[in-house]
Amino acid sequence: MEQLKTLLMGLTAVAGSTLPVVACTGISLTAKDGSFVHARTIEWSAGYVPCEYVIIPRGQALTSYTPVGNNGLQFTSRYGVVGCAVQQKEFIVEGINEAGLAAGLFYFAGYGQYAEFDSTLSAKTVADLQVVPWLLTQCGTIDEVKAAVAQVRIVSLDPKVASTVHWRISQPDGRQVVLEILDGGVPHFYENTVGVITNSPGFPWQVTNLNNYVNLYPGDAPDHSLGGVMLKHISGSSGMLGLPGDFTSPSRFVRAAFLRNTAPQQPDAFSTVTLSFHLLNNFDVPIGLEHPLGKAPDLPSATQWTTATDLANRRIYYKTAYNNTIRCIDLATIDFTKVKYQSHLMDSQRTQPVEVVKVE
Repeated sequence: MEQLKTLLMGLTAVAGSTLPVVACTGISLTAKDGSFVHARTIEWSAGYVPCEYVIIPRGQALTSYTPVGNNGLQFTSRYGVVGCAVQQKEFIVEGINEAGLAAGLFYFAGYGQYAEFDSTLSAKTVADLQVVPWLLTQCGTIDEVKAAVAQVRIVSLDPKVASTVHWRISQPDGRQVVLEILDGGVPHFYENTVGVITNSPGFPWQVTNLNNYVNLYPGDAPDHSLGGVMLKHISGSSGMLGLPGDFTSPSRFVRAAFLRNTAPQQPDAFSTVTLSFHLLNNFDVPIGLEHPLGKAPDLPSATQWTTATDLANRRIYYKTAYNNTIRCIDLATIDFTKVKYQSHLMDSQRTQPVEVVKVE
């Protein structure tokens, strides 16, 4: 049971609590050459959370946890997987497999509703924090994901915690869906053409809410007269005047939708990856916003890390709050028939490298 307590601590770190807020933001972009990239942030404002990158080989036997132990669904990996995990290697919250299928979980407080845990159905039970590695080891397409989800029961590791998550799943041709578990365990899939995901409320509501910003557009607003006073824009980008700048989930969804959908299309995958990082810099959550004045923990940012995943070339890039150097794991360099199941800290040292410019 001691290991289970550690797992439940991980649940709190990923899914949140009544105090620290998880404010993840995801976007996706398609390059001119057809390459598809999806990217995201992950936030946790309570303190440092151990984060690891994880390698899962083909043929690896895995078991999902349940609220009572390591006795859930047993499965063997069909595909090799690289992912980023929070707290421990079982909790992959973002990853990609050899087939180019990519998936990630996002906090979904107050709106999701899983099935209740039934010990007689443990053999078909998957913990919500292990849905990403389960799907990525088993599925190569979104259609396979839909079929797989219909055969299992997704539950919370800790029934006392009301927090739930929802998921973004993408495939290399640019198709992307959002999965939400509602109504006591019913899976709902939504095609995601806007290319954005945040947190609560549900995905359909977030898309509908974009209609409240129908007045926004790129560029500058035209000058016009109001009661004999000529109104002129006083700064660039005045067509976006009114774009929400706070860090609530609905505001981040709107901001991400407009930034993503007005960004110039890049020629190839790598330039799209770098653009994704630049866009997501707008969603770094400064430490201090979520705490009473003077009570914030010693963190460089509430945004613990940011990833960009190149589905076409099977590469996952990441940077962290402690080290903004972008690092890359290329699945093409890994022999998933021989590599060992393993995990390593995303930051071997929590310090920011600085390149000193020498002037002669």
